[in-house]
Amino acid sequence: QLQASGGGLVQAGGSLRVSCAASGGASNKYTLDMGWFRQAPGKEREFVSAIYYRGNIQNYADSVKGRFTISRDRTKKNTVYLQMNSLKPDDTAVYYCAAKGFWAEKYDYWGQGTQVTVSS
Repeated sequence: QLQASGGGLVQAGGSLRVSCAASGGASNKYTLDMGWFRQAPGKEREFVSAIYYRGNIQNYADSVKGRFTISRDRTKKNTVYLQMNSLKPDDTAVYYCAAKGFWAEKYDYWGQGTQVTVSS
């Protein structure tokens, strides 16, 4: 189970941090690969960022590089944060967290989504 939180309304140029905590299932035994996706109204869901079990490698979509930072909680390994700075109206979307075992190709677990709205 994934629980996302921390969305909200912010003006352009502002910052928000969203969080995602995994519980149960594989998260009790393994450090998972965890990612963020987003879906704006009328658009398809798109990849935003991910952090991987192996080496804690991070990956970002070009549209958020240099503005967003994904990190993993030091003590709760399957809790991740997405720090979003210099937000733009185009960042407005429902943000979904996702998780998978390092052995999996696709994300198996999805959170319920949290709304991020950036006003101009």
